[in-house]
This record gives sequence, C-alpha cells and structure tokens, in this order.
Amino acid sequence: MGIFEELKARGLLAQLTDEDEIRELVNNGKAVFYIGFDPTADSLHVGHFMALCLMKRLQMAGNKPIALIGGGTGHIGDPSGKSDMRKMLTKEDIDHNCECFKKQMSKFIDFSDGKALMVNNADWLLNLNYIELLREVGACFSVNNMLRAECYKQRMEKGLTFLEFNYMIMQSYDFYMLFQKYGCNMQFGGDDQWSNMLGGTELIRRKLGKDAYAMTIQLLLNSEGKKMGKTEKGAVWLDPEKTSPYEFYQYWRNVADSDVLKCIRMLTFLPLEEIDKMDSWEGSQLNEAKEILAFELTKMVHGEEEANKAKEASKALFAGGGNLENMPSCTLTDEDFRDGQIDLIGILVAAKLVPTRSEGRRTIEQGGCTVNDEKITDFKKSYTKEELAAGDFIVKKGKKNFCKIVL
Repeated sequence: MGIFEELKARGLLAQLTDEDEIRELVNNGKAVFYIGFDPTADSLHVGHFMALCLMKRLQMAGNKPIALIGGGTGHIGDPSGKSDMRKMLTKEDIDHNCECFKKQMSKFIDFSDGKALMVNNADWLLNLNYIELLREVGACFSVNNMLRAECYKQRMEKGLTFLEFNYMIMQSYDFYMLFQKYGCNMQFGGDDQWSNMLGGTELIRRKLGKDAYAMTIQLLLNSEGKKMGKTEKGAVWLDPEKTSPYEFYQYWRNVADSDVLKCIRMLTFLPLEEIDKMDSWEGSQLNEAKEILAFELTKMVHGEEEANKAKEASKALFAGGGNLENMPSCTLTDEDFRDGQIDLIGILVAAKLVPTRSEGRRTIEQGGCTVNDEKITDFKKSYTKEELAAGDFIVKKGKKNFCKIVL
C-alpha cells in the first residue's frame, strides 16, 4: 500500500482535483506540498495538530512539506466558515505568534537539510503594489464565481467587507508564489478552504499555462478537526502552559465512542492492520481504545514521560491505584485564606474548575461538586489549612474535571 492509499484508508482525503497525478506524485515522494497556518494565537491547537500529523506522514514517505505561516494574511480577516470577521492583530502580535508556531512545528516536521520549509507569506504579500496586484492577479478572478463560494455566501446577509473579499485572492497568490519560488505543486486544506484552493490552482494555470502542474486536495482532516479541540474551559492547545499534558490526555480519553476509532485512524501512527482489529471492539474495549488514543497522541505532543504521567494520574482517579502526584494540582497561599479558612467556592475558582464564584455556587447547589469522593451541596462549606493538609485533598466538578489542592 502506497502512502496515497494509506491516507485514503485512514479517512483523510475528501476531494481531489487530479487524483491520478496526485497519487503518482505522493507515492513516489515527488510532492512538494503546503498547508497554511494563520497566526491568530501564540500556540497551535488540536485542529493544527491534525494537519501536522498529515505533513509528518507525507514527509516520512519522502515528500517535502512547506509550512506556510500567514504573517501577511493575518493582517486581514478570513471569512471562511465563520459568521464574523476575526479580530485584527498588531504586527507585533503576529510576529510573536509566528515565532511560537515555528518552535512547536519543529516537534513534528524535520526541517533539517532542506527536507521541509517554513515560509511566511508576509515576505511577498506586505510588499505588493496594489495596482500591480489588480492588473496581474485581479484580472484572473470572476466576481460572479467568488460570490458563489460558500465562504462568502455565509457572510452576505451580515455584510461582507471588501477587505475580507480579498482573502481568496491573497490565498491564491500564496500558492502562485510558492509554486514559482519553491516548486510547490500541491496544496492541502479543509472544506472551508476549498474555493480558495481552487482559486490558487486556477491562478497558476492561467498565469503559467495549462500545463503548470498544480493540484489541490481537500482534507476530511481539517473539517473534522473543527468539531474537536473545544472543551468547557476553551480550546485544547499544544502548549503545555495553556493545556497541561494531563488535560490533553483526558481530552482524547473522553472522546465519544463513535469517534475513537476514527481518531485512531486519522491521528495515530499505529499500523492499519492493528487498528482494523479494533473495529469489532465494544463496551469496555472501547475504553481501552480511548486509552491507546490518548497515550499515543500525548506522547507525540508532549513526550513519552509526560504521557506516562498523565496515564498514571488518570488511572489513579478513575480506575483506582496509580500515582496521585501526576494529577492536576492547585497550590493555595496565605492570601487565599481569610481568618485561616477558605470556602469551597474559592477553592473551585482557584483551581480553575469554574470561572466565577456564581457558577461555583450553582455547581455546588446542583450536586456537581465532590471533595474526596463526598458530594458537597452546602455552598457555604469552608476548610481550614489543617483540613487541607491532613491528606490528599481532591476536589472534583462533575465526572471529568478535578484538581488536587495543596498548600
């Protein structure tokens, strides 16, 4: 089985413009492909992680990835799949986020000896001459076709700014430049990017001739990823300071039964033969599959040592036994106490199990809080330093969110 056939078997490919040519390039290690990452935050998240896994697979098969950082497109809004325009970032914010992305991507992609490239579209977009762009690029785009694109249709009722309307042209120009500068012959993206990707392929062929070898693939990966990576605490980040290795592990440990094998296929590097044997798993076996998924992905992002710690912490809380030292913890200081005591609501807020005291009170009154496996419904309940120091003090919100309180 070639890498192209494996990507299909893992459920990663949705639409392709030139399937036979793409199969030939990918299976023979001749694809130079790019995936774009807009620097809207200072960390990559689970949705990006899925794209990085794909890049790693293709690189292992001899193909050359280009990670395109959107330092230029980050200056304007992207309407794709969104009902509202994104927040504008300063140049300083964008530059900082780009640097953070570079460090995180290097864990997945080998950039040594020209095996992969990391480029920033600010290098060509920020210096564009407007008249030249209109003349050389704008003439290649039909406004009628652009308005039929799903990403723009969704915004028409609320109003579409001219700035946002240019995003398709900017992304298409990226592919055009990457094709000329680096021989990039393929681009990947989710279904929300399909119209933009087709625009890039069309621009290359119109500017450089129909024989220009540029192809487009739509990933099932990114569109599936938009359903993932969200918790009640917010996004699931790859930065351990934003999402701890344990929280990352638990996120994958708690995926729905219907999603676990799909995630194992798309995201882990376990052999397909091994995964196929799991198709008949049911009941408690699916919990085992979730543990495999969580461990493999945590190991990939945070290393094997952190993955083992997260696994032990999960085992300690939900299966009995295991190492309590590795569970999430919150350290209280003298400032957290009043007259030598702290109320349970204050503990929930300090542990970031609830965002506000009012939500903490509701959680307690509705029976959603336990302390050392004892349900507490009195929101006025308080604890002294001596009680907190007497032994392991574990506070839990619901079934999945918990924290060890230490002084």
